[in-house]
Amino acid sequence: MIPGSSDPAFRGDPARWNPEELLVASLSQCHMLWFLHLCAMEKVVVTSYVDKPYGTMAETPDGGGRFEEVVLRPRVGLADSEKADQVGRLHGRAHELCFIANSVNFPVRHEPVVE
Repeated sequence: MIPGSSDPAFRGDPARWNPEELLVASLSQCHMLWFLHLCAMEKVVVTSYVDKPYGTMAETPDGGGRFEEVVLRPRVGLADSEKADQVGRLHGRAHELCFIANSVNFPVRHEPVVE
């Protein structure tokens, strides 16, 4: 069970997930899972992965709105720093394969950092 509410800006409960947060989280999770799969296939050992994604939305005059973009900002730790040059390419490929990113009508960018 996922307790849901509207965004606090719309009188929602900030302790609960709102649909916009869930969409951003879905994009982040899909990207991460593809990235980790690709790393495993290429024997790139990931020791940590933390993403702090954010989405930009625009409200319409009638009270509705839409996403303008989502930016994923994964911070990736690697067992072997010599594999760091592969990370950008693997993030790019993960983006190409992500079902969720391929299903939305706004840009999804990624800004990975290797630690």
